[in-house]
Amino acid sequence: MNARDSFGNQSIHCDVHSCLYNDEKQSGCTLSSIQVQANVGGSSGKASDESNCGSYVPKN
Repeated sequence: MNARDSFGNQSIHCDVHSCLYNDEKQSGCTLSSIQVQANVGGSSGKASDESNCGSYVPKN
């Protein structure tokens, strides 16, 4: 982790190109913050099963 990733000066890296807030050129999220939420029934211990971005909005 570098200083830019520390609390108070965070950046959101995102590769979900189907999201309205994704900036493909910067591989980032244009929102200043996101809500991370638990997946229903996810209990494997793997991040991909446990959580997702609750701020996701599909592109039209």
